[in-house]
Amino acid sequence: MASSETVCCICALFFGGIFCTLIWTATAKHTFQIDYENNCFKKDGESFRYISGSIHYSRVPRYYWKDRILKMYMLGLNAVHTYVPWNFHEVMPKKFVFDGDRDLEHFLQLANDSGLLVILRPGPYICAEWDMGSLPAWILKKDSVVLRSSDPDYLAAVDQWMNVLLPKIRPLLYNNGGPIISVQVENEYGSYFACDHDYLRHLVKLFRYHLGDEVVLFSTDGSSLHNVQCGTVDGLYAAVDFGPTEDITKCFEVQRHFEPKGPLINSELYTGWLDHWGEKHQVVATSVITRALDTVLGLGANVNMYMFIGGTNFGYWNGANTPYAAQPTSYDYDAPLSEAGDLTVKYFAIREVIRKYKKVPDGPIPPSVPKFAYGPVPLKRQHILSEMLDVLCPSGPVKSVYPLNFVQLNQYFGFVLYRTLLPKDCSSPTSLSSPLNGVHDRAYITVDGVPQGVLERDKMLSINITGKSGATLDILVENQGRVNFGKYINDFKGLVTNLTLGKDLLTGWTMYPLRIDDAVGQGLKEKSHKSFLSSTSSTFSAPAFYIGSFDIPSGIPDLPQDTFINFPGWTKGQIWINGFNLGRYWPARGPQITLYVPRHILSTSAPNNITVLELEKSPCDVKPCVVEFVDTPVLNATVSNIFPGRKLFVGLY
Repeated sequence: MASSETVCCICALFFGGIFCTLIWTATAKHTFQIDYENNCFKKDGESFRYISGSIHYSRVPRYYWKDRILKMYMLGLNAVHTYVPWNFHEVMPKKFVFDGDRDLEHFLQLANDSGLLVILRPGPYICAEWDMGSLPAWILKKDSVVLRSSDPDYLAAVDQWMNVLLPKIRPLLYNNGGPIISVQVENEYGSYFACDHDYLRHLVKLFRYHLGDEVVLFSTDGSSLHNVQCGTVDGLYAAVDFGPTEDITKCFEVQRHFEPKGPLINSELYTGWLDHWGEKHQVVATSVITRALDTVLGLGANVNMYMFIGGTNFGYWNGANTPYAAQPTSYDYDAPLSEAGDLTVKYFAIREVIRKYKKVPDGPIPPSVPKFAYGPVPLKRQHILSEMLDVLCPSGPVKSVYPLNFVQLNQYFGFVLYRTLLPKDCSSPTSLSSPLNGVHDRAYITVDGVPQGVLERDKMLSINITGKSGATLDILVENQGRVNFGKYINDFKGLVTNLTLGKDLLTGWTMYPLRIDDAVGQGLKEKSHKSFLSSTSSTFSAPAFYIGSFDIPSGIPDLPQDTFINFPGWTKGQIWINGFNLGRYWPARGPQITLYVPRHILSTSAPNNITVLELEKSPCDVKPCVVEFVDTPVLNATVSNIFPGRKLFVGLY
C-alpha cells in the first residue's frame, strides 16, 4: 500500500553553500470505514467490497507464504483472512515467539507487498480446527477457569497476550499505511454456552485501547438469531458465516436483523470441509461452490472463502471435535489450492466467477510446485521407547499416589508415560479399565514390556491384561489434539481420572513427561538396551523408534522438491525428518495415508534423517521395513465411518 506521507526536499543558498532539509508533508490519509447509507464499505472515500480467501500462516511454511499469497492475488482476490493462533506464539506463559514460521508481521507485509488487504482474526479464541481453538493449555493450570468468559484468571491471561500482540498490529492497520482493513473480535462466540457479553465488552475495550477508534471491529457468527444475539455487542459490526448449500437470502436476513444498514458479509463461505481420523475425506463439488459464490457476489456482498488453502497441521497442532474425533495432519479442506499449494479445477472455476464482477490480474499464474518421488527408504528399529526414558525425560519422573494430567506435569503436547506395578497376580486375563472415560486420548499398554492393547477415549474403555504381581505396568498416553469447538474446549490430557484393575484402584504412579522433539532434534543416540521382546499379539508391539536416512543428489537441477511420505504396513505414530515434526500418521484408520513433505526441510548436502515413532505395530517383522516417498498424495482412503451421523457444514460452526 502507498505511504500516507511524502518527503519534500527544500534547498536554499546560504553563505555560499547549499543547505537542504527534509520536510514530511501529509497526503490524503488512508481510510477504511462502514458506509451505512450505501450499505457498503468505503476505502479512501470510494465504495469497496472485498473478495477474500482464508490462509493460515501457521499451517503453511514461511518458505511458501509468498507463493500461496501470489496465487491468491492472481485469482482475483483483493484481500486475505488469517487467524492469529495464541498458543502458536505463547506456548509457555510470557514466552513469546514471533520469528521463523511464526513471523506474523512478515506474513502481513508479504500480503501488503502483493497488493492484498488483510482481515485479521486475532481471537483470542479462533476455533479453526486448531488445538484448543488456539487457547494455550497452560491456562488450565487453574482447573476451574471458565474459558471465553469474564473469569478474572482467563481475562488476565488474555490481557497479557493482547498487550503484546495488538501493539504489533497497530502500525499495520490500513489507516496507518498497512494492509489490515478490519479486525475480528473473538470468533463465533454465539456458538459457545457462556453468552457472556461482559467478556465481549472487555475485548472491545481492550482492542480499542490498542488499535484506536478508526479501525473496523467486527464479530462473526453462524447465521442464526441466537448465535448472533450471543456473539456480538455494541461496538462490533455483526457478520455471519454459512456454507454453500444454505439459503443465502435467509442467512443474510439474519445479519440484517442486527445490522439493518451496512455491508453484507459472509466471513466464511466454506469451499470444502474438515476431516477426522476414521471418517471419509470430505469433498464439496466445484459447482456447489461457484453457484453459491455467484449468488453472494450478485447480492453485492463481501465474502471470504474458507479455506482458500488449508495447509498442514504440522507437529501436534490439530484440534478435535466431540464425540472425540481428532483431525488429521492434513488440513487440505478440498480447498481451491491444495494442501501443497497446487492449482485445482476449483481454483480456475472460482476465478471465472470473480471475473464476472471485477477485473482479475493479467499475467501468468504461478504453477503448481513440482513433486518428486524419492522412493523407498529402509528403516531399522533403534530403541524401545520405555528403555529411553533417561534421554526422553531428562528432568526425571514425577511421583504421585494418583495420576496427574498433562497440565499438572507441565507437558502440553505429545506423550507422557505413566508407570505403576501390578498390585496382584493377573495370570488370568484381568480387566484394566477407565470407568469414567478418563484416558485422554489414547493409551498404549505394556506389562513388563509385553504389549497388551490400547485404551481409547470414547471408544475403548477396558481391555484385559495379564502379568504377575509386581510386574511393571506402562501406559503411554498420547495427546491427540484438544477439542477446538463447543463447551468442552477445557480439554485436559493424560490420565484425567483413575484406572482400575479388576475391582482395585491403581495407585503409586511414576510419570515421565517425554521431551521427544528435543531428543529427536539432538539425534537419538545408539545405546545398549535389552533385546526387543517379541509380542504375543499379532496386533500390537511395544512403542519404538525406527531410524533411517536417504540422500538427494546435489547434481540434479531443482532438487530437492516437495514430496509425500507413505507408510506401507505401518499402523500409527509420529514422524520427524531432519528433526522437523511432520505430524501424525495413521493409515490403519485413515482417511489420510500420506503426509506432505515441503522441500525446505530436505537437504542435498547431507543425509536426510528420518525418525519414526511407531506406537502400535510396524511391518518390520514380516514385511520390508520401509517408508516410501511418492509424488502424489492419498487423502481419501476408504475407511469405516466411525461417526456416520456427521454432516457437512453442520454442528461445528
